[in-house]
Amino acid sequence: MPVSVTMPRLGESVTEGTVTRWLKQEGDTVEVDEPLLEVSTDKVDTEIPSPAAGVLSRIVVGEDETAEVGSELAVIAGEGEQAGGAAPQQEAPAEQAEQAAAEPQAEAEQPAVEEPAPAAAPSGEGTPVTMPALGESVTEGTVTRWLKQVGETVEVDEPLLEVSTDKVDTEIPSPVAGTLLEIKVPEDETAEVGGVLAIVGAAGAAPAQPKPEPKPEPKAEAKPEPKPEPKPEPKVEEPTPGMSYNEPAAEAERAAQPAKVEQAAQPAAPTTTPQRPTVPAQAGGEEGAGYVTPLVRKLAAEHGVNLSSVNGTGVGGRIRKQDVLEAAEKAKAAQAAPAAQPAPAAAAAPAKPAAKPQPSSKRGTVEKLPRIRKAIANRMHESLHEMAQLTTVIEVDVTRIAKLRAQAKDSFLQRHGVKLSFLPFFALAAVEALQSYPIVNARLDLEGGTITYPDAEHLGIAVDTERGLLVPVIHNAGDLNLGGIAKRVADLAERTRTNKISPDELAGATFTLTNTGSRGALFDTPIVPSPQSAMLGTGAVVKRPVVVNDPELGEVVAVRSMVYLAMSYDHRLIDGADAARFLVAVKERLEAGNFEAELGL
Repeated sequence: MPVSVTMPRLGESVTEGTVTRWLKQEGDTVEVDEPLLEVSTDKVDTEIPSPAAGVLSRIVVGEDETAEVGSELAVIAGEGEQAGGAAPQQEAPAEQAEQAAAEPQAEAEQPAVEEPAPAAAPSGEGTPVTMPALGESVTEGTVTRWLKQVGETVEVDEPLLEVSTDKVDTEIPSPVAGTLLEIKVPEDETAEVGGVLAIVGAAGAAPAQPKPEPKPEPKAEAKPEPKPEPKPEPKVEEPTPGMSYNEPAAEAERAAQPAKVEQAAQPAAPTTTPQRPTVPAQAGGEEGAGYVTPLVRKLAAEHGVNLSSVNGTGVGGRIRKQDVLEAAEKAKAAQAAPAAQPAPAAAAAPAKPAAKPQPSSKRGTVEKLPRIRKAIANRMHESLHEMAQLTTVIEVDVTRIAKLRAQAKDSFLQRHGVKLSFLPFFALAAVEALQSYPIVNARLDLEGGTITYPDAEHLGIAVDTERGLLVPVIHNAGDLNLGGIAKRVADLAERTRTNKISPDELAGATFTLTNTGSRGALFDTPIVPSPQSAMLGTGAVVKRPVVVNDPELGEVVAVRSMVYLAMSYDHRLIDGADAARFLVAVKERLEAGNFEAELGL
């Protein structure tokens, strides 16, 4: 029985979504929960899985088209069924009988039907490629990279360019097959939604500019004259620049020979030499890697990773961000191995150069402000100026928790599958304190003259990603124990960094926790995200001498594990005394260290 694939509800305030890419085509076989298509909204990009196993018989909403929540996107038929075309095929016999009576006419009409079938544009004008609507609130996009150049042929749905907005980075496919005649919007320039980005014409309508360039046949005539000798010479000189994609005819030979030449000529540095040219090789080696998102491609370029040599662990072998990072770490380890061999000559010396930071390649450069960074800046500015924010800092002794972690970390990992950090302890103590002091969890509506106290604690966890700071939410965090919170934090952080988080999981927080100590900061003054009223920042846990009261010795100096907790809050709603009472409750819970039952000790 045919199954309809509908646009899911991708967020509380989301009413529609744009189909950015179909991962399956009509006639393809799909499994249950296998990704069918990618959808973009003003909150998040996500994949829509198949609700049933079968064959994708019909695609209703094409790429770059927008559909409302609940509307039909595609139809899946069971194997052997033809759901999408069942009705037309039943009516077909009557039509075929009429056509059979007039076969000569049908044959005469066939060429007229075959001509428009290829989606090529008229040779004179061409088909415009426009900026699609990439979200409900998105009005423009910036061209980050052209994947095709003027004069090159393109197929239907083949990626033409990459576009970046303040919500998402995505690829724009070609609407027709033909030749790229003209680029209207160059790289790093912005176009409004609906604006013309390029013109694609029929296959024979390409301008004459790119074609005369390959006409220098004298070069080809000059090469066959010295066939035996000149060929090996350029191969020895040109493997390192990574120019294999500039001379397509020699790609197969250069892919096999540079490694042999480098091993024979430079046996001392086999690891560093082949890795450097991998950055330019991505343009040509990416086809073997399949579909790669712009984020993964950018990350691979930054780390010098050749995507054609990476084994993807995603659905259908797709390369994920973790695959690129693992490949980069392996490359660094391979480079560090020979460098560590001379270290035994001076045991103390290597520590100094290792600690010296490497200069960034961005020094002395100017780059365009990314749209996602601009959006974050606007939100932070608005939040900071619409409420009276104040920060209170408290110092907490977490020595008992540190001992519990050391005692229970192995069993906790085996039981829950995640590492036990300090963050779950902070989160649990904060949630318990919110239940006792709901004013910190409340929301102020000054114009409406109301204070709303939520009936649950929805804890936001700030996560650092490649795109910027995102805050997934642990809904109903008050119903979870220490292990449950730890698992939820690890799961949300992982899916947020890999862009697998859903819009609903990024909304609805009533209180936010940010672990600023993960990078060594003692404390900071967080900016409360509206409409929340408070946000807690946890600093780095460090050991230092502290005056403590010993039952027998009195006041003594001892080494303790200490941490600063900094809470910013809306002073229009929360008084300083309220903030202090909340923080003291968190402090007392943490310093008591009564988590043995939570840890199974």
